[in-house]
Amino acid sequence: MNNNFFKILSFALFFMVVSCDKNQVFDEYKEFDGTWKKNKKATFTFEQKDTTGVYNLFLNVRNNNEYPYNNLFLIVSLNQPDGKVLVDTLEYQMAYPDGTLMGTGFSDIKESKLWYKENFSFEKAGKYTVDVEHAVRQTGKVQGVQDLIGITDLGLRIEKRK
Repeated sequence: MNNNFFKILSFALFFMVVSCDKNQVFDEYKEFDGTWKKNKKATFTFEQKDTTGVYNLFLNVRNNNEYPYNNLFLIVSLNQPDGKVLVDTLEYQMAYPDGTLMGTGFSDIKESKLWYKENFSFEKAGKYTVDVEHAVRQTGKVQGVQDLIGITDLGLRIEKRK
């Protein structure tokens, strides 16, 4: 009886984990090995057929304790099938005032799910490409940081709104 209980409980937990993510349309990560080079864009390509649905787009950042800044600046380009390009410069808070990193995770790796576009509709069906580059600068310096340490992965996630 105990064995059957654990089998049922395991199946129920697995079903809940899988079913909780049914709104996910796209989820992909690019790895940076702890350093994101200024000239290295993270590029995500996906096929979009639905032009009537509404979506939320997120950037998922994984960073470790070596990340030295309180914020993160990103330049994100959404390249549409018709050649139109939407460019956004985004700023995200990455640490609390005491320097403790924000995000979830039990180890020194923290993951932050950051809003990119909310209630977004894709105008055209076809292939989309999202390019992301960092634009972090040290206070008082004009030239951007060339080697952004502490970033381990960057992901793009698209979820269909309910």
